[in-house]
Amino acid sequence: MARNSTHINASPERVFEVLTDPDAYGYWVVGSKEIRGADPDWPQPGSQFHHTVGFGPFTVQDATRVELYEPPRRLRLRAKARPLGTARVTMELKPADGGTDVTMIEDPADPLTAIVFNPLTHLLVRGRNVESLRRLKQLAEDGGPSAG
Repeated sequence: MARNSTHINASPERVFEVLTDPDAYGYWVVGSKEIRGADPDWPQPGSQFHHTVGFGPFTVQDATRVELYEPPRRLRLRAKARPLGTARVTMELKPADGGTDVTMIEDPADPLTAIVFNPLTHLLVRGRNVESLRRLKQLAEDGGPSAG
């Protein structure tokens, strides 16, 4: 399990607003290159947004599906980035000190990914998620830079 936390100087409602904007994922999620669209009922459970992920010239088109939607406290997503695997990402929000404490928990979501998720992989994912949370904080607090 990769677990990261940060404090954002914005209300849980504002942070949740960013989390439920599929276009914002193109900016704040490290490794995301492009958001190609979202289901009309996004972010209801079962709905998806479609993305391109990768590094450099190596990209994959895939989708992320909502598993749990509890505004403004919790959002759980199942993110695919084949052939790299599938992750279950839970975003937990708690009001604190006039803002929001945000915890991002990323776990393997299938048996094959669980095999690849070793201690070194966890360290790499945790490092990536530190930067992702920094970008999420920037969007929620400042509204920029624009995801689009």
